[in-house]
Amino acid sequence: MAYKYSGRIIRAGKAWKDNDGVTHPRNWYAWSDEQKTSAGLVWEDDPASFDSRFYWSANVPKSLDDVNAVDEDDNPVLDENNNQVVILGLKSQYKAQTKNTAGGLLSSTDWYIIRVNEDNTATVPTNISTYRAAVRTASGTIEAAIDAAADLDAFIALFDTPVDSDGVPTGNAPIRNWPDEVN
Repeated sequence: MAYKYSGRIIRAGKAWKDNDGVTHPRNWYAWSDEQKTSAGLVWEDDPASFDSRFYWSANVPKSLDDVNAVDEDDNPVLDENNNQVVILGLKSQYKAQTKNTAGGLLSSTDWYIIRVNEDNTATVPTNISTYRAAVRTASGTIEAAIDAAADLDAFIALFDTPVDSDGVPTGNAPIRNWPDEVN
């Protein structure tokens, strides 16, 4: 929030010069609203803040569901193969991110699975099998929670970390509820 003159921010407690070369005193901030307006000062509110994960701008939410792209005349936008261009919604984006995270978590233990396939005398340690199953289960649970979000508020709630009455975290946010990695 600031006063501006010809697009410039005018700081309280600082003298300023207008376009006619007139220097205004540093106590200009004490002027009445009428005096400020007559001097050409304009009050400008700060832009509204918003979470860019969920909103395009302060009052424009992103779509939860996939949307067919259309041009300014509402005609379908087609790709080079004449297929409808689809703009992925938040649900599709975060389900893909969840799959990617699961793949990354599993990749550190993939070598156990490869070794067993190449050497029939080798085995996968139980803690590794248990961890890999937990990652796959967590991925399925997170994707189901994403699909179950009925509206944007429910979707945003998936990012909230649960806390106790003292505000101390008691677990992970549902969208980040992965098992601890194995060593």
